[in-house]
Amino acid sequence: MPKPLKLGRTGFYFNVPSRYRKYGCTVANEPLGTDFAKMVERAATLNGLIDEWNDLRKGIEVLGESAPRAGTIDWLMQEYKRSKAYLEKVAPGSRSSYEKTMRMVTDTTTKAGERIGCKPIKSVTPRAADKLYEKFTIGKKGQLRLRQAEKAVVLCRKAWRVVHRLFPEYFNTGKDEIPNPWPGVTMNTRIVATKAAVTRDQVYAFAYGCIEHGEVEVAAAAVICFEWLQRPENVIAGHLTWADYRPKDAPTIIRILHHKTGAIVLHPLEETTDGGVVHFYPEAEEILAHLPHRGVPMILREVAPGKSKPFAQSSIQHIVQRMRKKLKLPATFTLDACRHGGMTELEEAELTDGQGRALSAHRTQQSYEGYAKRNIARALSATRKRHAHRLVNEKATSVQNISENGCSERGPEQSEISEQ
Repeated sequence: MPKPLKLGRTGFYFNVPSRYRKYGCTVANEPLGTDFAKMVERAATLNGLIDEWNDLRKGIEVLGESAPRAGTIDWLMQEYKRSKAYLEKVAPGSRSSYEKTMRMVTDTTTKAGERIGCKPIKSVTPRAADKLYEKFTIGKKGQLRLRQAEKAVVLCRKAWRVVHRLFPEYFNTGKDEIPNPWPGVTMNTRIVATKAAVTRDQVYAFAYGCIEHGEVEVAAAAVICFEWLQRPENVIAGHLTWADYRPKDAPTIIRILHHKTGAIVLHPLEETTDGGVVHFYPEAEEILAHLPHRGVPMILREVAPGKSKPFAQSSIQHIVQRMRKKLKLPATFTLDACRHGGMTELEEAELTDGQGRALSAHRTQQSYEGYAKRNIARALSATRKRHAHRLVNEKATSVQNISENGCSERGPEQSEISEQ
């Protein structure tokens, strides 16, 4: 607590909250002097002593300074990151996003200014979870962030479930208590934005333009994402190698690794028929023919004569944006949009679900459907089929009516003959 002193100086004093005194807190009040830096250092020590006393009062194990106290939400997130559920199920590329969401949860403060991460797990009841969700939806600058709040609830639901199974003693386990308060949190309805998808013409306009301006690797990356549906991060990281393109043991295929799922898809490049050899991707292979062999991966950037390394994610995105502006392509043109465009083309080709997933390597129908955009080409195909179905039904109905009318319009003589 700051107090004005003589000669315009300010003195600082440490006072234990009266509610803690009622519970028997043994930490003493003391003056902290007039030096602000020394005050901050000493106050941090005294606050730590109070936190340890309070945790011991609640039955929470007290650990060293570098580790969060067992039973707190900071500790829960730490144990979740150590669990097999996290290490095996969360891809390395996604972990930075998970950790960012964890920090958002643990750094959220209560009305009293306390970090949620320092609070005991048992303090989060279903009602508290609902209130926390409302806090998650408001950013630091007051902006609405429904998607981040939704990710936070999903993460907490999973972390609570995993850690509760391993350390049930730190959770609410009473008769009328709920150990995991996050299932059932009602989240605000949000409009899910549809990711952009580019067309074949746009992809190849971009690719040929990049070649003209010396950006061959970026041109090839766009074509690979569109034609063979490899994720941009895999293309940039060098998961497509020269050994995967027309390998000696199978010179008519390209081998695409999907690092996220571990699936390997063999895409045929050509087929020999009675009429000769049919090339399935002549334009794409023409683009790849411009690529220099700089190393094992197909996509590498030269940093010095004879020395190359994979592109950084931000570097290649910068080049893509610079080139699409120069070539006057839509602002939505990205490598991710190239892949989405290729997925949409699968649906426009009216492939079955199984055929499409054989090329995209998606494990479920739901994840596969999320990439195919409901554009006018797909709507036109569906409309044609519906129109044809209506014409067939109308024709069948017309034939049936003619038959019935013919029977009802027969004369008496025809009826007698029919009866005989």
